[in-house]
Amino acid sequence: MTLEELRGRPIYIESYGCTYNHADTQRLKEILEGLGCTLTGPDEADAVIVNTCTVIDATERKMIRRLAAFADRDLYVTGCMPLVQIERIRAVCTPHVIHPDEIHEQSCGIGTRSSGAVGVVQVASGCLGRCSYCITRLARGRLDSASPGEILDAVRCLVASGAYEIQLTGQDVAAWGFDRGESLPDLLLAIREIPGRFAVRLGMMSPASVLGILEPLVDAYESDKIFRFLHLPVQSGSDSVLGRMQRGYRAVDVLRIVDAFRERYPEMMVSSDFITGFPGETEEEFRQTLELIERAAFVKVNITRYSRRPGTAAAALKDLPERIRKVRSRALLAEANRIYDRYNERWIGRETPVVATEKNTPGSTVCRNPCYLNVVIEEDLPLGFSGRAVITGSRRHYVTGNLVPKGTGDRI
Repeated sequence: MTLEELRGRPIYIESYGCTYNHADTQRLKEILEGLGCTLTGPDEADAVIVNTCTVIDATERKMIRRLAAFADRDLYVTGCMPLVQIERIRAVCTPHVIHPDEIHEQSCGIGTRSSGAVGVVQVASGCLGRCSYCITRLARGRLDSASPGEILDAVRCLVASGAYEIQLTGQDVAAWGFDRGESLPDLLLAIREIPGRFAVRLGMMSPASVLGILEPLVDAYESDKIFRFLHLPVQSGSDSVLGRMQRGYRAVDVLRIVDAFRERYPEMMVSSDFITGFPGETEEEFRQTLELIERAAFVKVNITRYSRRPGTAAAALKDLPERIRKVRSRALLAEANRIYDRYNERWIGRETPVVATEKNTPGSTVCRNPCYLNVVIEEDLPLGFSGRAVITGSRRHYVTGNLVPKGTGDRI
């Protein structure tokens, strides 16, 4: 289809999935506004667009429920699901399909404002991996990196528009440039030279890709313009499970990466993703995952119970019972929460620089410190405000703080 068909119509959009997918939604909104469309609620809309995700079975079921709810409307779908599961969609509705490539082709650039003082730059789609369980790589394909010029222009525009936090996103940000004969550390060095007050938060980076650029990547973080934050999706602490997953690295490689960053930046916030109950996972293999989480001290862990995805190599493997996957998921979460609490408690009583980036509830402001720590200040601060705060308490997923009274701070 062509987006031109939606010109001038009132549109309702629902968006799901990762930061990259939500950035596609923002770009789509900008295109539709340029076509004279009005973004509105579902009852007032003439057409409905759902930007889908299908990374796990539970997400797929949710997407099907949402699509079925709009089956009697003029419905459009985009995102990963129509690229790999169009027949599953057609079993409940007969929508128009907006290919993500059409959004990218009609968009003015690769950067878009998210919420508050946050901007997002899509540095690449696809990946270099061959993970046996992943349906996203089937949807997004091989690595396709944006050019350095496009990325630098997007960052400049976002900074000029008032964004402080610049999120670089992709299925594997560390792989950026491999298809162009370039590398992420060089890109970061160029971004650091852009004038203005901002800091870059790098999106998820596969350990397999990080290994090839580790030393220059650690060096590239040596700047106030790079948050000391690393999202390293590991998935398992067992070498045998990692082999069955076809992840391309071992547990010792993960520790090498974490140690390299923490030796240079002791307060570095390192987060990760893990899958529990992968086919064939033994008690010993799961124990090795618990050990890795403790040894690496991942501050935030996203935990997913394995679910087979159609069309993937792992779909042919025998599933573990759901009760085992659930028990292991809970055990992993309990260990991860202990580590998260320990990290937050280290900050209590300390003073740290903060910048206001978002507002979630009236009378309070979400700030970030240089390690990307989520600091909630119980004051209504202007976005872009910078100052210093003393950390007063921990709420696991964020800490609370009080501003140090040293003037009014700066705005972007």
